[in-house]
Amino acid sequence: MFNNCLDAEQEFEKCWNNPKYTAIQLDDVDINQTLSFYNTEKPVLFTKKMLWDMEKKKAWNPANYISYVIKQGSAKSWNKHPSLGTDDELFVRCSAQKMWLDPNLYEDVYEEVYINEKTKVVTFLGVKNLPGKSEEIHPKQPLFHVQHGAAGTEDKPLNTWRIVHLTNEVNHELINHFKNMNDRKALPGFIEAYIKNDLGIPIKKK
Repeated sequence: MFNNCLDAEQEFEKCWNNPKYTAIQLDDVDINQTLSFYNTEKPVLFTKKMLWDMEKKKAWNPANYISYVIKQGSAKSWNKHPSLGTDDELFVRCSAQKMWLDPNLYEDVYEEVYINEKTKVVTFLGVKNLPGKSEEIHPKQPLFHVQHGAAGTEDKPLNTWRIVHLTNEVNHELINHFKNMNDRKALPGFIEAYIKNDLGIPIKKK
């Protein structure tokens, strides 16, 4: 595991620029604009502060925010510690997650997590080994790294998301799968979960 967020982010960029790997960036989500396609029990002005709060909570406890991906009871995070001289946080986590191209099957996912307070970016590096876990995993699908971010302004927050799969060659089936997730009228499920559970406001698509 790296000792700081900068090294982890450089590793992500190196993989992102590898021509053999499958790199995908989803459209930024303008949360308040997308909220216009939903009914909420009371008005919601989503802020960048809320978005970053959600990203950090989701990183530590993904089962509360992406239960539609995580196998119930499988998520665990540990070894949280600060990056020396910063407010950044580093830790590791594991969970059983639905496979991208076969959602009827789950695979164990091991991740190193790097929370960069300055840039409001969370970097997840997929690995085969974790401290505190004796077994090495050998997933059928390629390892992947993910970055989530809170961009935009305080009153116009943008959710950013990109992923790079460590493939032997570019996988166009994966690219098409993720491109189908782009929908300007739909919030990511973790945003809905935060509004409903953390803010205590019922939300429903119009």
